Amino acid sequence: MNKSINQILSFFFLLFLQVLVLNNINFLGHINPYLYISFVILYPLNEKRYSFLFISFLLGLFVDFFSDSGGIHAFATLFIAYIRLFFVNVYFRKIPADYPFFSLKSESFGKVFNYVVTLTVIHHLIYFSFANFSFENLSMVFLNTLYSSVFTLILFFLGTYIFTKSE
Repeated sequence: MNKSINQILSFFFLLFLQVLVLNNINFLGHINPYLYISFVILYPLNEKRYSFLFISFLLGLFVDFFSDSGGIHAFATLFIAYIRLFFVNVYFRKIPADYPFFSLKSESFGKVFNYVVTLTVIHHLIYFSFANFSFENLSMVFLNTLYSSVFTLILFFLGTYIFTKSE
């Protein structure tokens, strides 16, 4: 399938999965998975940076629109989209000349795990910090970040295992 069509379908699939299914999960008051950020994590590095940032912002904005969260998802998603290349350089030792040939599938699981965990925790920490917006609820911010990150990561790795074609 054409890569552009695949990315568009991925965008809308993750958006509708998030707003129709995952936003309705609130287990024990702390666990709410945000799987839509996998679009940012899995987006190809060789695409235009500004269009990627705009698409990431739109994804967060659409999730905000359906979640009535006032732009928090848009900011957190745009932030991890912006810093993603830094962590690609840190964990995978890739330079811009390597981006067209880069694939998470070809990297070791440990590096991919560290990369995905870092971006997920940063996203969730930003989201829950702005959602609570108080130092009185700092322990709640960390609990929500921890529990939601773990659940999001379980769904992410389970989904990539199920939907990845074995070669």
